[in-house]
Amino acid sequence: MSTLASPERIWWKPLGKEEKIWLGIAIFWAVVMFFMMIVWGAAARQDTPTETYRISTTQYTQLTNAFVQKYQVRTEGGLPVVSPPGGSDVYLMGRTFQWYPILELKKGQTYRVHLSSVDVQHGFSLQSAKAPLNMNFQALPEYDYVITLTPAESGDFYIVCNEFCGLGHHTMTGKIIVKE
Repeated sequence: MSTLASPERIWWKPLGKEEKIWLGIAIFWAVVMFFMMIVWGAAARQDTPTETYRISTTQYTQLTNAFVQKYQVRTEGGLPVVSPPGGSDVYLMGRTFQWYPILELKKGQTYRVHLSSVDVQHGFSLQSAKAPLNMNFQALPEYDYVITLTPAESGDFYIVCNEFCGLGHHTMTGKIIVKE
């Protein structure tokens, strides 16, 4: 049976050779990664061009509903499918366990996608059946987040909520259809 012993009065004895080497490697790597973040952001253009505005949830709901009325072409699964022309402002609303409406966009056309939530914080993650995409954004109540988007390939893309938003979070999906 072992007994617990109190630490020595000077517990931080000078570092040994191996500890100094590992500490040096860790500090060196932290400095390298710090500067690589700057390079990745500037040279690789990793940041998505965005705009953000304050807006009430009532105003955003009105803008989304007007957008749906203007560009709705059909319904799918009880949700309206909208097909706006290229260059349009497109509204996508996160609300209790659904993304509203379904967007039908044209390949190669540029859109300004307005993204917001009308209840709680939601995570917008765009997924493709062909290849994984890395588009992740936050949809917050009272903020209109504008994403400039030019679809490069056609197909069906699914939006999942990647921010826990309640008991039905796992069912919160949406859809973007990209046509030729």
